[in-house]
Amino acid sequence: MTTGAGPRRVAYYALLWAMSLLFFSPVLWIILSAFKSPAQILAKDPVVIFEPTLANLADAFGRTEFVSTLINSIVLSSVAVVIAVVVSFLAAYSFSRFKPPGTDFLMFLLLSVRMVPAAATIIPIYLMFVALGWKNTHLGLIAFYAMFSIPFSLWILRGFIDGISRRFDETALVNGAGRLHVVFRVVLPQVKPGLMAAFVFNFIFVWNDYLFNYTVGGAATNNVPVTLAAGMYNVGGADWAFISSVTTIYLLPIVVIVFFFQKYLLVGMTFGTVRGEV
Repeated sequence: MTTGAGPRRVAYYALLWAMSLLFFSPVLWIILSAFKSPAQILAKDPVVIFEPTLANLADAFGRTEFVSTLINSIVLSSVAVVIAVVVSFLAAYSFSRFKPPGTDFLMFLLLSVRMVPAAATIIPIYLMFVALGWKNTHLGLIAFYAMFSIPFSLWILRGFIDGISRRFDETALVNGAGRLHVVFRVVLPQVKPGLMAAFVFNFIFVWNDYLFNYTVGGAATNNVPVTLAAGMYNVGGADWAFISSVTTIYLLPIVVIVFFFQKYLLVGMTFGTVRGEV
């Protein structure tokens, strides 16, 4: 048994690496293209060995519209998700500890609304934003993204808080602590993995959003996906140098976040059932 397990294990991991590299190859190719000249990108025979150049990245950062949309992406994603996580944590504590009437139905309703396809909600959301005067405003988009991120964050965090014994709360209260002390000094430190998971999942959603930003946003609030779609073509056709450089810059924050917080993503996908393993 031991002799046969070794080759099978090697073959198993070799297959995993082969599949990973296969799926990563388009991403790797677009990243490499960011450091090629336009002639090398459009060469008939793929150019694998080349002298890297930063001209494409410099050209992307030299475009005012790209820099402003990159700032918009950072601001909208960070602020909206932080607000959503804070609100979700407080709501999750309330649902977990006090269980107001209709808690189960309300949790189901929140998650069901989040699962509605974007195409089914975009028109009413657009009409609402126009009526309220929120279209093409940072505050309007931040409020929308926070609202859209709360249901999923609430489900994750409630699973974590349900896994924390009520005895922690009772002990703190018996010893004279207030409810806010219990929430922020007793419970909060134990759900940090859930907070990180909720933040990362929703940050990726807001960071990658195109439809809502394009529809209810405008020139002042456009993010990178909208700019990337608008700048894909120039007079001579597809501007592959711009596409590859912007895509590379755009991928970097997500790759860094996922790399450093991947263990929290695993815990978040299990809704806190393996909380103790982090």
